Amino acid sequence: MSITNVILGAYLQSRMRRIERYMENPEEVQQYWFQKLISQAKNTDWGKSHDYKSIRNHKDFIKRVPVQDYESLKPYIERMMLGEKNVLWTGKTSWFSKSSGTTSDKSKFIPVSNEHHHHCLMKGCRDTLSIYYDNNPNANLFPGKGLVMGGNWERYDACPKTKYGDVSALMLNNMPALAKYFYTPDMKTALMDDWEPKIRRMAEISSKENVTNLGGVPTWTIVLFRTILEMTGKENMLEVWPNLELYIHGGVSFTPYVEQFRKFLPKDKVRFLEIYNASEGYFSVQNEKGADDMLLLLDNGVYYEFVPSTEWDREFPKAVSLEEVELNQNYAIVISTNSGLWRYMPGDTLKFTSKYPFKIKITGRTKHFVNAFGEEVMIENTDKALAMTCAKMNVLVHEYTVAPIYFKGNGKGGHEWLIEFEKPPLDLELFNDLLDQNLQRVNSDYEAKRHKDMALSRLIIRSLPAGSFSKWLKGKGKYGGQNKVPRLSNHRQYLEEILSVVD
Repeated sequence: MSITNVILGAYLQSRMRRIERYMENPEEVQQYWFQKLISQAKNTDWGKSHDYKSIRNHKDFIKRVPVQDYESLKPYIERMMLGEKNVLWTGKTSWFSKSSGTTSDKSKFIPVSNEHHHHCLMKGCRDTLSIYYDNNPNANLFPGKGLVMGGNWERYDACPKTKYGDVSALMLNNMPALAKYFYTPDMKTALMDDWEPKIRRMAEISSKENVTNLGGVPTWTIVLFRTILEMTGKENMLEVWPNLELYIHGGVSFTPYVEQFRKFLPKDKVRFLEIYNASEGYFSVQNEKGADDMLLLLDNGVYYEFVPSTEWDREFPKAVSLEEVELNQNYAIVISTNSGLWRYMPGDTLKFTSKYPFKIKITGRTKHFVNAFGEEVMIENTDKALAMTCAKMNVLVHEYTVAPIYFKGNGKGGHEWLIEFEKPPLDLELFNDLLDQNLQRVNSDYEAKRHKDMALSRLIIRSLPAGSFSKWLKGKGKYGGQNKVPRLSNHRQYLEEILSVVD
């Protein structure tokens, strides 16, 4: 083991002890951050208008500040982007994370203060490494190189000192100088904005490096793998990177991609680690080998609340604190952060699998579900049903999206799936039947609606040509970075747009 790993291991062990303390005393650390956030923001414009000086506890907070969405914070964020100080957070914020917004054509710009960068985003990275090394004492990531499938950043025309881009690009651009030594490719290549030449350049550079760990959205990682294998003539990625031992993924469910990654990385030595690192913050990380849930990071500059599913459609939804949550219930996450997001609901949904420590599973989005007929189908359901079906029929799926088929006349409703196959089924009709059956197995509400075809007809699959989803994303200016195909929608807008591109 290298001296670098010895020194790093000692540091990460000390960080692991802090993680273990808040696993045992979660309310204590959350109360610390609540008080710290309120105190720091009391003299901002937002803090003054919501009388933060009088807030003593969570009940006061609820009375002063209703749950927010992006539109309610947008006027304040626009002022911050123009260089105004002390608006939502103390001082001036120069960096903004750009979220493409899969439910809207308009981008969202999330403030990233210096405190948030250091005490949420970068601390989340350190926590991830701490947990990984704690679970794998013989890990040997360094002095090998790490690779992250990052996006790009640019200057804001109305105020050139303001910069915005994918959260991955902001983290890469602002990482410590020492960390950049262990990263490939160079920053100029990593932050290119045109993804097609960028992927090729990344492949040319990184294929010659000793890459031991990588991270990124699965879709773009697969594109990079294919490019490298085409370029090198190798059979799999372990022939290119024999010391690769860790792939960190997040952003979308990894379930539909597992089989593809096992072909690229055919040995069990490569470990897969899930994280929840969004534009708004670094929130959780898988902390146990083989687990399908993640530890909620409670000491990273974020105060958490949770809105039960029964409240999602209300104008003023009620949120519960961490100690009030129940296991296996769907919640929308609500965050107050050291970037000035106050009781902000990003739209991600989750359920708790454990308390003390608090562990979660991502279930989807408040606006990314299909519930046109009371079936309440979440991304978690479709991912699982699809994975079961693919495993049974030896099929690989590249991308998919689902939308409702509305009632017409005396006809029944149903679901329409657009699927781009990596390895298509020999019998699409049989695949269709089995997928419908598996979706019934994993969602009792869907099963009830499908009983004897009384309410819903069997789902319909349309197989799309290779590149269809990428072509649609390009047409919307959302190609690359953290842009993702919306898996589920309770309307047909995306589905019809994709079909029109294919036609």
